[in-house]
Amino acid sequence: MSTSTPHGEVLTAPDRTPVPPRRRPGAVLAAVLCGLIGLNLTIGAGYKAVIDHQAAHRPVAPDAAYRKAASLWHETPVDTLFPLVLDGQGAGPGGADRTWTRITPATDADCPDALTADWQALLAATGCARVLRATYTDATRSSLVTVGMVFTPATAPAMDSLRGRLTAPSGYGFRDNRRAAWTASVLTEAPVVVYTVSAFADGRRLGAPAPAEEKMGEDASGRVAESGLGYEAKAVADLMEGSLRSLVAGSPAKPSGPAPQTPQSSPAPAAAPEATR
Repeated sequence: MSTSTPHGEVLTAPDRTPVPPRRRPGAVLAAVLCGLIGLNLTIGAGYKAVIDHQAAHRPVAPDAAYRKAASLWHETPVDTLFPLVLDGQGAGPGGADRTWTRITPATDADCPDALTADWQALLAATGCARVLRATYTDATRSSLVTVGMVFTPATAPAMDSLRGRLTAPSGYGFRDNRRAAWTASVLTEAPVVVYTVSAFADGRRLGAPAPAEEKMGEDASGRVAESGLGYEAKAVADLMEGSLRSLVAGSPAKPSGPAPQTPQSSPAPAAAPEATR
């Protein structure tokens, strides 16, 4: 005898659908708190970034910028203070373009080692922190221009006392009796004196160096004036002063020209060694 399943009856497996666990109120609250904390951290980081950006672009008070500029000599790369190439568009006689290449490493020195006795006497009232120097030559390598930056810890009124009193500076890379034209100025934006002095690269001896402006007039005569060495000294000084002003203002100095084709350590044109003191 056999058995059979009655028609209409369907066998089904038992219902095993999992029942979702009930969330505990504490876990939900913790998740909400974590979300709120993360959101607050994100908002805080964004707010700090905005504040930092505004602070970085906020103009610095002139007196604070003046004091900070006294430390440029050891906080700024030497290739920024003394670019490898200076591009002087319209800086030569008759508005001719000029280019100068640095031929000596930019060096810093103690004030007594770099300055003559008369300059040391003038700076006694202001003090002198450091002197930076380098020498450039023009594209024809027929002229030399020494650039010097004298950094002091003085205030603006003390620096004003130097105006109009500075004498001919010494050369760096050539003897003093080779000096042709010179200029020196006191920056209004920083406690720095910038000076330049030019010379012939062949080392020829000259008389007393003349202020650059005296060798730049139409009626100026003589070898120094005819060679444009007055323009050389003045143009290089103007470029260096402009670069320093940009650094004090917090903006990067504009590129002065293409990279030089000769290495920085290339020898200078034939010139007599610097005078010893």
